[in-house]
Amino acid sequence: MKLVRYGAMGAERPGLIDDKGQLRDLSGVISDINSETLSDEMLEQLRRLDQTSLPIIENAPRLGPPIGRVGKFLCIGLNYSDHAAEAGLKVPAHPILFHKATSAIIGAYDEVRLPRGSIKSDWEIELGLVISKPCKYVEAKDALDYVAGYLIANDISERQFQIELSGQWTKGKSCDTFGPIGPYLVTADEITDPQNLDLELKVNGETMQKGNTSTMIFSCAEIIAHLSQFMTLHPGDVISTGTPPGVGMGLSPQRFLKKGDEMQLSISGLGMQKSPIGEDA
Repeated sequence: MKLVRYGAMGAERPGLIDDKGQLRDLSGVISDINSETLSDEMLEQLRRLDQTSLPIIENAPRLGPPIGRVGKFLCIGLNYSDHAAEAGLKVPAHPILFHKATSAIIGAYDEVRLPRGSIKSDWEIELGLVISKPCKYVEAKDALDYVAGYLIANDISERQFQIELSGQWTKGKSCDTFGPIGPYLVTADEITDPQNLDLELKVNGETMQKGNTSTMIFSCAEIIAHLSQFMTLHPGDVISTGTPPGVGMGLSPQRFLKKGDEMQLSISGLGMQKSPIGEDA
């Protein structure tokens, strides 16, 4: 099942993409796709719906972030060994955790705006997962039972803000519009193995990143289990699981985003993002 939120920014309505690729409205069934509607019971109720009974939405409206009111946006750094190598850093012994501000979240086709003073804004395609129910002290063998679904995430990063300014990585990760997610949330039952998904990111049509989640250092299940030892993961929390090699910082010479560029991201079974690059006034 592919769940979406469509409509104007800040006024999105819940929907789904049916088996024929048509957008159908869910607002007669649920008020939104968020922490209150991601339980196993509610997702099963949505699966049992007769999709043909739902209104078709015409005219290709904007698709917003597929999750509303995200509580936590948790990210894992250096989770692909070849990406750690291109960054000149050691493979971590434990998952590296940082937070991305939820105010960075936008839809899959919304404009990414470079912040004032940006000279090193970079791309990072990542597999994102969304938590379905409260999760605390779980073991890896049970961790995927807490996943509502998967989505594409782009952990856009301003490297000067991230690395050259004092403090944590959060400064370079949390700029407004630096967290495109979607276009839809694919429920976990449709993803047989989250550790065997192809990822690809292009800038202006040129492939920059290409990888597979099989080369993660820490699997999705291991990440969830690890994080649940320190905090309760709540329904609607998003976890972005790291990026494969090919980021602009790792190129020689380095290459970064500029106004007028376009990023295109795809992950097996999760659709495609396409983000034009603008800049803040």
